[in-house]
Amino acid sequence: MTTDGDTVRLPRTPIQPIAAADVSSIVAEVAASSPLNGVVNIAGPDVYPLDELGRLTQTAKNDGRCVVTDDTAGMFAAVHGDVLTARNDARIAPTHYTDWLS
Repeated sequence: MTTDGDTVRLPRTPIQPIAAADVSSIVAEVAASSPLNGVVNIAGPDVYPLDELGRLTQTAKNDGRCVVTDDTAGMFAAVHGDVLTARNDARIAPTHYTDWLS
């Protein structure tokens, strides 16, 4: 994210946010289970372009700044493709980003 006055610049990088409560629930479940000897991939249920996620957040927080799409802005501009979204084997958490904002 890059901020310039009342303008927030964000790239369209796809991202799949997960609620902290969902993360902690899954971690507790895995910790109490038999050893996996592997990895559990987890993700939230929705994929958003980062600029759209910024707009949703700004609206929910009554933040009057304007979000502008800028594919060169911030550290996420260097991330290409779907590397910040769930793999096919991921456990998808139930909480939608718009629900946890409210």
